[in-house]
Amino acid sequence: MEIEKIYEPQKTESRWSQFWLDSNLYRADPSAPPPVFSIVIPPPNVTGSLHMGHMLDHTIMDAAVRWHRMRGDNTLWLPGTDHAGIATQLMVERMLAEQGITRKQLGREEFERRVWEWKEKYGSRITDQMKHIGDSVDWSREQFTLSAELSPAVIEAFVRLYEKGLIYRGAYMVNWCPRCQTAISDLETVHQESQGSLWHIKYPISGTDRFLTVATTRPETMLGDTAVAINAKDARYFDLHGQTVRLPLMDREIPIVLDDMADPAFGSGAVKVTPAHDPNDFELGKRHNLPRIQVIDEQGHMTAQAGAYAGLDRFEARRRVVADLEKLGLLAKIEPHHLSIGRCDRCKTVIEPLVSTQWFLKTKPLAAKALEAAADGSIRFVPDNWNATYLNWMTNIRDWCISRQLWWGHRIPAWHCGDCREITVARTQVETCPKCGSANLEQDSDVLDTWFSSGLWPFSTLGWPNQTQDLATYYPTSVLITGFDILFFWVARMIMLGIELTGQVPFRQVHMHGLVRAGDGTKMSKTKGNVIDPLDITAKFGTDAVRVSLLIGVAAGTDIVYTEEKLTAARGFANKIWNASRLLFLNMDRSGVMPAVPEPGALVELEDRWIFNELHRTADGVNRAFENHRYHEVAETLWHFFWHDFCDWYLEIKKQRLVENSGLTNDWKNLLSVFASALKLLHPIMPFLTEELWSKLDQTTSISLERYPVAGVMDEAAGRQMAVLQKIITEARTQRANGNLGMKTLEGQLFVDEAAGPLVEAQAAVIDKLTNVKFTVQRENPLPGGFRVVLIAPAQDTAAQRVRLEKEIAQHQKLVADKDRQLQNEKFMQSAPAHIVESLRVKRAEYQEQLEKSRAALGGLA
Repeated sequence: MEIEKIYEPQKTESRWSQFWLDSNLYRADPSAPPPVFSIVIPPPNVTGSLHMGHMLDHTIMDAAVRWHRMRGDNTLWLPGTDHAGIATQLMVERMLAEQGITRKQLGREEFERRVWEWKEKYGSRITDQMKHIGDSVDWSREQFTLSAELSPAVIEAFVRLYEKGLIYRGAYMVNWCPRCQTAISDLETVHQESQGSLWHIKYPISGTDRFLTVATTRPETMLGDTAVAINAKDARYFDLHGQTVRLPLMDREIPIVLDDMADPAFGSGAVKVTPAHDPNDFELGKRHNLPRIQVIDEQGHMTAQAGAYAGLDRFEARRRVVADLEKLGLLAKIEPHHLSIGRCDRCKTVIEPLVSTQWFLKTKPLAAKALEAAADGSIRFVPDNWNATYLNWMTNIRDWCISRQLWWGHRIPAWHCGDCREITVARTQVETCPKCGSANLEQDSDVLDTWFSSGLWPFSTLGWPNQTQDLATYYPTSVLITGFDILFFWVARMIMLGIELTGQVPFRQVHMHGLVRAGDGTKMSKTKGNVIDPLDITAKFGTDAVRVSLLIGVAAGTDIVYTEEKLTAARGFANKIWNASRLLFLNMDRSGVMPAVPEPGALVELEDRWIFNELHRTADGVNRAFENHRYHEVAETLWHFFWHDFCDWYLEIKKQRLVENSGLTNDWKNLLSVFASALKLLHPIMPFLTEELWSKLDQTTSISLERYPVAGVMDEAAGRQMAVLQKIITEARTQRANGNLGMKTLEGQLFVDEAAGPLVEAQAAVIDKLTNVKFTVQRENPLPGGFRVVLIAPAQDTAAQRVRLEKEIAQHQKLVADKDRQLQNEKFMQSAPAHIVESLRVKRAEYQEQLEKSRAALGGLA
């Protein structure tokens, strides 16, 4: 059997990913019998490319999907991408800006055409990368959130929710991005901690020579103040009830109102009220029927109502307002103040709170049903600690602003009458106003928030609102696998919309995994320059090695710290599999065994009974780990089985029994059967390597369509006997290593008790071969541990070894004493950093351990 000497995944991976695509292996059949396993991919932004978070996400999903498929489940993994309204429009606008063009110059229709053109040219980048890493999705069902196939579902969802009174339109305070020129949700607003200032401004009290001092972090907004609030319980201001102040710079008289929002214990106890530019002030303004004066516009510039500051950028206006207040002697003081500044998640522009007419979705009624689904177990979070986070957010949820002032997205299906101002929401184009009969109608210019359409993803992609066979078979989906960072962006919204619109939960389980972090534990980001391109590391280490390194670190509730050391170890595991397979195939040629996957032979030899026992134990553990989303246990268990059980022990013993030109003996049947089962067990986490090796055994089918191994009848007695054999061999090897006795054949004595005697006699050839020691076996009772190994080294070797060990002992004693001096130095211990002290203690323990080993070896010589 021909197999390359060196494993080079770059030579095989592209071939197999193309094979999986061309052969259409993973197309789901809704008419196939149950059980059903279905999962949708969290649709990545069409603007993006794979990052390490995607790599982790897709690795877990692909492993789960391949496992279910090999179990025989009717499996669907549905792929697709999100149109990413703000991100895509921002990217195209930047591209146009390089040509000196704005979207408004193009007009809406032409701009949309340009974006679709961009999408067709660049939008397949991330799906091409998914194909490259071998995602076993059903590409025939690929979807796009803005496609013509999904638009009817979005319109139907909006209209149904509107008809139920859950969608409404009104003027409310929103987060406004002056750069993207749209409202964004609280979730799309990121908060950046920074050091700012708190300006204390004196407001003259009308008819007196007194001042009321207020403090603000945004002095430019004072130009829109319509009141100052004090607390009715604040004794300092009893006489000001019902009074007014003169608004500095604007010379406008505004009332002093009583409101609990003014905290007597904070600052001066008085607060300025700007209902048009602060969410808390907006609510206070409604309570006191205050006017709203907008002094900052949608571009972040001062409006005409800002008086002398009209037209200025908001931050330039701030500088001038402060300077003018100082000239007038109305600036009491400026003090440093720690701020949390809201910025647009996409373009990082500072958010401006503005009152804007928007479309909103009432979330309280939807959240109540979503909470009930979590409480009664209809949806289960894994790990379950996410339940508390989910319940807390759902309980305190606010209405969702679902409209965006963009041109790229699902346009809101509402028509405004230019004559009577009636708004008509409908599933199809409205030609005449149902109220006045006018044909002067215009569709709402806003589009829906991207997360609205992606909130329908688990069922819209299956054909909803039509009752399709896909929907009947695969909905609700079985599980959602995603990072915890989009729990509120997407997961919670899918649950709310799914239950409301279909009457069923969108998925039975939600597996929330951690994030992939940089080597120092920080979050990966482009601004920090610590982003890793997964395709770069798959090219270097191989996709399977990257997958294993991620899975082995993805313990529930933890993040993964990316290091090349982990990748190097995982590549070493892949090489181990390859080298063991190569040894197997070379011996097949030598023995005249044709490539095949035979049934197991008779389990006569101890190593056969033991390895099948371990195979069953491994299959049982791996299947349970998959079932419970414990993917790190899957990887760890399979690593141990193949490397240690199969390679280090079984293959080492079994290769002694393989005879030239023997044909398919009982030993070969067992060896090949175990090897084939090991490849099947490994396939979900290492698809490329296992497909390549499987093809050399069986060229008739893909390993991904084989049945996944399950546990059989256990042979615990074989496990106990093999454990004794392993201990004897390990002890002999340890003594050889500690005695620096090389690989020459030695003589030795093996003392065993009555219980171990028959086993040792039966396995004498194996023991001698694996230790390279010719043992004389003697019975001795009682014998603690059941056996004792004594190696007999040549006299000249013993003398030389004694000298070497004595030198080692002296060196180690000196190193231990040196560390002790440092650790016992009180001055050093008080001033040294904790990590330095800990490093010294670790080193001291290592030197002490080496010292004890050398002493034990010297004692063995005596």
